[in-house]
Amino acid sequence: MSHLQYFNYPGFGERSRKDVHYSQAVRVDNRIEISGQGGWDPTTEAIPTTLSAELEQAFSNVALALTTAGGKGWEQVYKVRMYIVVNEGDSKEWGEALGLAAEALRRWCPDHAPILTGVGVKGLALEGMRVEIEAVAHLG
Repeated sequence: MSHLQYFNYPGFGERSRKDVHYSQAVRVDNRIEISGQGGWDPTTEAIPTTLSAELEQAFSNVALALTTAGGKGWEQVYKVRMYIVVNEGDSKEWGEALGLAAEALRRWCPDHAPILTGVGVKGLALEGMRVEIEAVAHLG
């Protein structure tokens, strides 16, 4: 759909556009949709060793994708989908991961609670990834 505007932030975003042929964000009318953002460092592409640090970086990458596409940030996000790598049947691990995700949502969205879908998965695209976040923002 060539009439839409697609956006990629410097570093990981631009490399992904070139190598994998996808974009980090797209503007559709008064919305910005963000493709799955992992906890990679946008410049070095390193993934943190702890889940809490990886979640924080993934939230930061969503904010970076939003602002690159002309949005303000997480205050405009109304829909979130989180994919989290968990061992099948490990309810304790899933509970810990959701607790960390809830803490991050409270920090990044202090004035509202976006709708959320959490999905446990066996693996994600990059080695070492444990979390990926998709988001949709309304520009008002």
